Amino acid sequence: MDEKLEQVKELATRLHGDQKRKYTGEPYVNHTFRVADIVKEHGGSDNMVYAAVLHDIIEDTPMTCPELLLELMSIVEIGDAMKIVTLVKELTDVFIKDIYPQSNRETRKEMEAMRLGRISSDAQTIKYADLLDNSGDILKNDPKFAKVYLKEKKVILDYMDKGNQTLYQKCLNFLDK
Repeated sequence: MDEKLEQVKELATRLHGDQKRKYTGEPYVNHTFRVADIVKEHGGSDNMVYAAVLHDIIEDTPMTCPELLLELMSIVEIGDAMKIVTLVKELTDVFIKDIYPQSNRETRKEMEAMRLGRISSDAQTIKYADLLDNSGDILKNDPKFAKVYLKEKKVILDYMDKGNQTLYQKCLNFLDK
């Protein structure tokens, strides 16, 4: 896995380019690496770890799912590439302001939470790891917004409970602080 993981990390680094984290200014890709580490620590499969590294690619870069599939086919077997892209697609926000401008933030977040409740348990596990990494960052750097953000994440967890139960419980415990 190590060589393939390094290739997936190189792909994510290239695709995220110069993107930076909002509060820290660190390379954005560091967040995706931390999410992958959390998934791996909680027994995630290789494909889950690779998808964690790539989980924001479709959302935050011009890359499309078919293009990502082609990139991944040079790293992993086609069946694995398809599974990874499916996970990334499941993790890509659907109810965004650009597509649903008539809906307010609260409505969009509720619809997104409902959608996330129907994604695979593997994708939910990755989302838990993403939630943990993002929540800690936001709580530390923007306590005022954190109140809104953490409330939204609690709504997500009300719907999304099929993933790794240890990680799910860590999310609940974090949000209950």
